[in-house]
Amino acid sequence: GGDWYDALELPGGETVLSVGDLTGHGPAVTSGMAMLLGALRGMAMAGTRPGQLMAWLNQLLDTTVQPALGSAVCCRYRSGTRTLVWAHAGHPAPLLFRDGTGHRLSAPDGVLLGAASGAAYGEAEETLEPGDLLLLHTDGLVPGRAAADPAAVDRLLGLTPRFAAARTAQDCVRVVVEEFGETEREDDACVLVARVTA
Repeated sequence: GGDWYDALELPGGETVLSVGDLTGHGPAVTSGMAMLLGALRGMAMAGTRPGQLMAWLNQLLDTTVQPALGSAVCCRYRSGTRTLVWAHAGHPAPLLFRDGTGHRLSAPDGVLLGAASGAAYGEAEETLEPGDLLLLHTDGLVPGRAAADPAAVDRLLGLTPRFAAARTAQDCVRVVVEEFGETEREDDACVLVARVTA
């Protein structure tokens, strides 16, 4: 499949984080990913909230010449209030690590992109704290398992002590690569780690 990740800094102290996965292989998937990511960035720049953004991406994918299914999660973080608003389309929920513990965020409603015309997407909101670590990932991370599989999530949550000892978000990505990078996988995988610094 075609996996993507993106971190977009916006004026006014906002950041948009997203990861996604488009089914299929080859040039059509590559161009489809580029289309979705370009649309996502444009809508995020225009201030579109994550739930509405997912609905429009769904509409965009639904009207493309070559039908495809996609999953995605989009998080909009406002540093001034440390508020995270997020939505997803059939995608594993972000993981939040705080004070030596980790858990999966409770997901709002959100079907796969391209699965249902006119689908509505819910939003969830979290208040983050300095030192919090947010991890977004795609399905291909754990070979042979969906990333939403409890065993796959448990394996990521098992890295909590190593995340707590890491100094930077980049160090946390290295921890994930060390844990999951040894085995061959059939699919691409993306991991995006963000740390709240203040």
